[in-house]
Amino acid sequence: MSKPDLNLMVIFDAIMQEQSVSSAARLLSMTQPSVSNALSRMRHVYKDPLFIKDGRGIKPTPFASSLWLQISSSLNIISDVVNPKTFVPYYAKRTFRIALTEGMSSLLWLELRKVIEQTAPHINIHAVPYTMNGESLLMDAQADLIADYVPDLGRYIQRQHLCTNYFVAIMSPEHPLVDKEFDIKALIGSDNLLVSLSGDASGTVDVKLAEQNLTRRIAMTTNSFSGAMSLIKQTSLISILPYPIAFEHIKSGELIAKSMPIDIPPAEISMAWHNRSNRDVGLLWLRETISKIVKNKQELFKNGAWL
Repeated sequence: MSKPDLNLMVIFDAIMQEQSVSSAARLLSMTQPSVSNALSRMRHVYKDPLFIKDGRGIKPTPFASSLWLQISSSLNIISDVVNPKTFVPYYAKRTFRIALTEGMSSLLWLELRKVIEQTAPHINIHAVPYTMNGESLLMDAQADLIADYVPDLGRYIQRQHLCTNYFVAIMSPEHPLVDKEFDIKALIGSDNLLVSLSGDASGTVDVKLAEQNLTRRIAMTTNSFSGAMSLIKQTSLISILPYPIAFEHIKSGELIAKSMPIDIPPAEISMAWHNRSNRDVGLLWLRETISKIVKNKQELFKNGAWL
């Protein structure tokens, strides 16, 4: 543009956030035709459709995604300077979208809801399915935050360590191995249940066993941690799971935990968010709240805490 129009950039930013022209119009308190006209102007200037139909919604073109990465952080900074933001949890009305697995929601959701009921009653928390697709979720603004295992996703994504998930072998109190040593022979001789979010019938344990030319029988897979708990309680299956996820069941005596006979690297659990949200005071409040929840449970995540 020969004369940059920041208003168009603001409208473009809103469409990217909402993935909808009508939703962006509501967010900006504009009419839908006004937003559509602004989008048409940008399409003409950049010689790119910017958004294409995707089912009932729209999705950005590669050019639009690239453009957003370049402008979103700058727009947030300008907005903060012109209109300094405050966030009062008790009066704030906002919806946060958190990407996480079912296992992490079992750790966080109850405690997070308790905090919200007491201190931020108008805050909504929506769970977004997480299958190691963190980069696209954050880049496309499908999620505000990830709270789970997050690999390095590059320079546009920030990470903050939460805790370390150690693994243990879980079985029913009636399992024949309860009163026996759980060695590698017991592991490979058992019917194993694998919680697989991807659908693959192998995991880190199988990689470690293969290094010793060993295999185990994956008798069943599931994509649900709560489903796994129910299965283990009522069958002869065993499963290798993060200790924090099974803790309540172990504490109640419904499940038995055994230390691992092979070295399985722990999973580092983190929060992750896009750089454009660095100055988002609402998201900062949410991150601090989640950090406090995890800190309060920190002793449960230490290796051997179940012994």
